[in-house]
Amino acid sequence: MKHHNSRLNSEGQEQTSSLQNNTEHQSAVEFATAEEMLRHDAEQTAVPPAVADRLQRSVELEPKPTRSWWQRLFGGV
Repeated sequence: MKHHNSRLNSEGQEQTSSLQNNTEHQSAVEFATAEEMLRHDAEQTAVPPAVADRLQRSVELEPKPTRSWWQRLFGGV
């Protein structure tokens, strides 16, 4: 029975060491703000075409913003 337990422990140690080796090869990235983290994640993640299409249609349906009072008064863009 003891031999069986030691075998399980050695297998568990091997799995733990292999997980540690995998994480050591990945480089850690630190971000100053949450916005930086989200931008980095967005660069790494591909948006599915169906989601991109739905988002584009949704944006097109939004009403156009009105010009501010000073733009109307002075004829600004």
